[in-house]
Amino acid sequence: MENMGRECLMFSDVYKGKRVLVTGHTGFKGSWLCTWLLDLGAEVAGYSLDIPTTPSNFEVSNLISRITHFDGDVRDRENLNRVFESFQPEIVFHLAAQAIVRRSYEEPVFTFETNALGTMNVLECIRRQRSVQAAVIITSDKCYQNIGWLWGYRENDRLGGEEPYSASKACAEIISSAFMHSYFQNGKPAIATTRAGNAIGGGDWAPDRIVPDCVRAWSMNRPVKIRNSNATRPWQHVLEPLSGYLWLGANLWKAEASLQNESFNFGPLATIVRSVADLVNEMTKYWKGAGWETENEICLEKPEPTSLKLNCDKALQQLNWRAVLSFEKTVRFTCEWYRVHYKENPGSMFEFTMGQIHDYASIAAKEGLLWTS
Repeated sequence: MENMGRECLMFSDVYKGKRVLVTGHTGFKGSWLCTWLLDLGAEVAGYSLDIPTTPSNFEVSNLISRITHFDGDVRDRENLNRVFESFQPEIVFHLAAQAIVRRSYEEPVFTFETNALGTMNVLECIRRQRSVQAAVIITSDKCYQNIGWLWGYRENDRLGGEEPYSASKACAEIISSAFMHSYFQNGKPAIATTRAGNAIGGGDWAPDRIVPDCVRAWSMNRPVKIRNSNATRPWQHVLEPLSGYLWLGANLWKAEASLQNESFNFGPLATIVRSVADLVNEMTKYWKGAGWETENEICLEKPEPTSLKLNCDKALQQLNWRAVLSFEKTVRFTCEWYRVHYKENPGSMFEFTMGQIHDYASIAAKEGLLWTS
């Protein structure tokens, strides 16, 4: 791992000294985002219902001692509003969600209340809190009505969902659009939504996800059972969409009018669409003795959405953003993180995570992306 240090000025140094609130900060993406914000010099606070997994990146990176931690449910608007009034955030990233497709079948009410009404509560607190100048609302690529297109879905394509998780994310987008057009047309605060999916990386231990399933099994010297090895997904490392969120937030802070009240896709390179078998086989290169076998499980009554691709031309044209990691580098970044945690130096995960952020930024800088300069 090369040591980039702070050779490049990331995101125009917008976040240095800013009060940034992250909802869902104890989750996989949220904990990585908090770590990056700390590296950028932000004063970070997080609001989350609980620590969703054991172990978790939030705990192994000891983020609770590095940021201001608020316990709370996004469904509880009064408590959320008290946090806004107490912390006085200048920038908000909303990631709090029920993010597991299979769980949404078991708990549809909780899923809709968290993902749809929780987003509404965050937007209402933003509307009432004058300290907020910019906000990025994160939903999901699954907010699109998936009709099996081979090409990428664009930001103006139809929203929808045939199972609770996807439908709840479409609802969150519709609610966000209503608030944007009803209350934020003057650009105060400047808001946008983002859509991404299938993020992998170190520190994810969520259930029913292929990478966590692998490392859990392999850490106990067991083969991992794979449900559908032929399924294809547009895999991307977690730092790819996070760089998009942060660059969009920085430009909203700078009051770029063309970006306000808009939606943006942040997806991987087209070459990263690979099968589950391809992903697992690539991962086994980094884990001695790793093996896998196919599990004969048919679950027709609770099908997961088929894969969809995102068209990211809008982010490229308006933000000069694009993904930079190859499939091989995406897997290498992911597996090296888990290898350090399980086999080498588990007490160093915050520093190692920061190092991977610097390595990723160095790659993006060599590719000439504006957010690095």
